[in-house]
Amino acid sequence: MPNITTPISMAGLATQITRAPGAPAFRIFEVDGPSQVPGANGQLSMAAVTVSGGDAGLGVGGGIANLGGSVALTGSTIRDSKASYGGGIYTDGTLMLTGSSVTANTASVNGGGIFTNAGGVVLIGSGVVGNTPNNCGALPPVSPAC
Repeated sequence: MPNITTPISMAGLATQITRAPGAPAFRIFEVDGPSQVPGANGQLSMAAVTVSGGDAGLGVGGGIANLGGSVALTGSTIRDSKASYGGGIYTDGTLMLTGSSVTANTASVNGGGIFTNAGGVVLIGSGVVGNTPNNCGALPPVSPAC
């Protein structure tokens, strides 16, 4: 997938975006913002979409890597993805999950579900469960999202 550098909205109606098991490793979404990529204004808004099977290898954010942008998920699921940090989601920007779930993701280092490097995370009626080695991670002074 190309990097998201402008506002993008997706209404999925139970759509699934899945990396095929035999495909080369790649993360599903990368959202670039000005703190990481000068001139970028990446904003991803998704409703009723399942993202699965992302594989960032030694990189960050197997499902979604939010590199200084903003991500808002409503009624969506991030699952079965992997990375070194933030198997499901890695964030350096703004992340809001409403009625969403982050499950069964794996990080080789920290933050199987969500890894917060910087920025803010808001979870409203959302579950971050069943991720390995932990559901949420961060390095001090940042606090884990859950």
